[in-house]
Amino acid sequence: MMSKQTESDNVNVDLLELEKFSQLAHRWWDPTSEFKPLHEINPLRLNYIDQLAGFAGKTVLDVGCGGGILSESMADRAAQVTGIDLGDKALKVAKLHLLESRKQVNYRKVAVEELAKEQPHHYDVVTCMEMLEHVPSPASTVKACAQLVKPGGWVFFSTINRNPKSYLFAIIGAEYVLSLLPRGTHDYAKFIKPSELARMGRDAGLAVEEIIGLTYNPITKVYALGQDSDVNYIMAFRA
Repeated sequence: MMSKQTESDNVNVDLLELEKFSQLAHRWWDPTSEFKPLHEINPLRLNYIDQLAGFAGKTVLDVGCGGGILSESMADRAAQVTGIDLGDKALKVAKLHLLESRKQVNYRKVAVEELAKEQPHHYDVVTCMEMLEHVPSPASTVKACAQLVKPGGWVFFSTINRNPKSYLFAIIGAEYVLSLLPRGTHDYAKFIKPSELARMGRDAGLAVEEIIGLTYNPITKVYALGQDSDVNYIMAFRA
């Protein structure tokens, strides 16, 4: 039986989670596919990060870049972007899409903890979107991101809150009722409360600057950023 986490090299990755997304990798850039929510929220999070940190001329690291939706968008705003992931198929899709988009992104297959040893304090901005709830040790990821950012730089995490409302909306609603996501996409036990993420950041030497919620209206089918962080949220840190 396959172990959920590799033990030989102690990489902070859930192999079952990796395989789950690998099976869908070829559909990453299809805006009508299982990745439709990512396409729809991308402009919101892109603008939010740009307003706070500013992309132009900055070195940016996208941790858990997947097929490159956010990575390419940041490169389009004059950032020097590196995207890292441990999924071979997703990275192949990301690299192939560059041939079509003609954007400049440096994609690498490397664990964030390993890159932190290789390039400490190298990036102006580090983003880690929708990844923390899929790894065995989110604190390890947060620590590595803190090590990778320059002093005074920005680190952004987006994840899902853990409470009855988030279970109802993110799992029952999104996966079973509205079919916005494939069933089994999320594990409620891995959801992270803002207070927990803030503590991980402080333990890693980061300071919380802001938290903003991401909501979805099932009637208008519109995503929006606002004060409601009960389900999805983005937390911005400064090093």
